[in-house]
Amino acid sequence: MTTRFGWLVSTREGAGDPDRRVGPLVDLGVEAERLGFDSVWVGDSPIARPRPDAIVTLAAIAARTVTCMLGTAVLLPTLRHPVLAAHELATLDNLADGRLVAGLGTGFPMPATRDQFDALGVPYGDRIARFEAAVTTMRDLWRGAGPVELEPRPHRDGGPPLWFTGTALGAIRRAGRIADGWLPYPPDPDTYRSGADELERHAAAAGRPRPTLGLYATVAVSDDTRRARRELDDRISRYYGVPSELVGRHQALFAGTADDVAAWLQRYVDAGAEHVVIRAAAADQREALARVAADVLPRLRPVAVA
Repeated sequence: MTTRFGWLVSTREGAGDPDRRVGPLVDLGVEAERLGFDSVWVGDSPIARPRPDAIVTLAAIAARTVTCMLGTAVLLPTLRHPVLAAHELATLDNLADGRLVAGLGTGFPMPATRDQFDALGVPYGDRIARFEAAVTTMRDLWRGAGPVELEPRPHRDGGPPLWFTGTALGAIRRAGRIADGWLPYPPDPDTYRSGADELERHAAAAGRPRPTLGLYATVAVSDDTRRARRELDDRISRYYGVPSELVGRHQALFAGTADDVAAWLQRYVDAGAEHVVIRAAAADQREALARVAADVLPRLRPVAVA
């Protein structure tokens, strides 16, 4: 199977626009499709890490793209009423002619996440049970089996595929049991491979095919390795409010030359990754997009033989 590659439009970092307009972010998504990425993704965190709304932003990108998949990386369904979340995602999938993938998560475990749940009146301790209930409700509504009728219906029967995050055993079990895809960010390929094997076991136990194996990876690319590492450290520490070394214990982060970054990503591909979503740790997101497209992707994709 040919590995696909996606680009995360870093809606929190912005697109270098001093007025923080959403339009330039949409332009980045359109440019990612033009440069050959298979998918375009945006994140969700309205309060803990403020940014434009994920579904609205993707709708604008959907209207200006044709072939790329569109994904949330990731949406927090427990912060929304499940009927409204199902309605929004169905409308977006309909608008995008079935190109939507709904990446879903329960929230990164940090104080700001708890504060976000509190601000929206959602009990943080109930988030896992609410997450599973939301998934069930959305799927029931999408196939016309819910307590109310949605209009429009999703483009695809049954609605968009749902990809879950998480590398903890409970998260892997949940993904194997009810997810269509897995979008984790483990810090090394060996952890990724073991998680993928565990995922397959739990899917088989549930009598289901193995979910699609995704990967969420953050990179900084430069001809100067030390410069790349400085940029990675700076952007990640600013984003999460903690040293990048701490984040790197849990997330797939790498800085280096294009050759080094491609080799690092290839190790995850060799471990089974079928769809790699790339986030750039860069102040200049437009330059980073062009750099990854021109210098990293060609090293990862096989050369077509005439």
